[in-house]
Amino acid sequence: MTNTIDAALLKKIFLSGANNISNNKEYINELNVFPVPDGDTGTNMTLTIMTAAGEVSNLDKPTMASLAKAISGGSLRGARGNSGVILSQLFRGFCKDISDKEVLYVLDLASAFSRAVDTAYKAVMKPKEGTILTVARGIADKAAECADKDMELMSFAEAVLTYGEEVLDNTPNLLPVLKEAGV
Repeated sequence: MTNTIDAALLKKIFLSGANNISNNKEYINELNVFPVPDGDTGTNMTLTIMTAAGEVSNLDKPTMASLAKAISGGSLRGARGNSGVILSQLFRGFCKDISDKEVLYVLDLASAFSRAVDTAYKAVMKPKEGTILTVARGIADKAAECADKDMELMSFAEAVLTYGEEVLDNTPNLLPVLKEAGV
């Protein structure tokens, strides 16, 4: 197993994540009840991330700096709706933190997650708990808590994602409109 992520691997991870959002956009749309139930969160997140994915796909031999620029710039240019803007700001903060690295260790990921959350919260005029921001903060907090410079990457990812799912499961308790809608 590996303890690092280089730019080529991060490119693959990002494109896989973009495709996952795109493949699940209708499911995400069904969850959209806040701030209004307009059913466009999945569509907006897909438009946002797929614009960045297009730019990332064009990188033949990415460096962390060129990849960070493509993800951050592409997601900002493609940002649609509140969810797209928040997603682009998460990427912006993450990318600012990784752009000067050659490879990423779990400590780098934890730092980048933290910066991503700080950037996104600052971009939202009135952050509301129970939203994507809450889940992102939970992930960043767990990443900071369990990151160890020698930690194996998969163990780190599993711990962070498992906790992220726990935070997500709790969001209806933080935002009553979610509980009322049964999402």
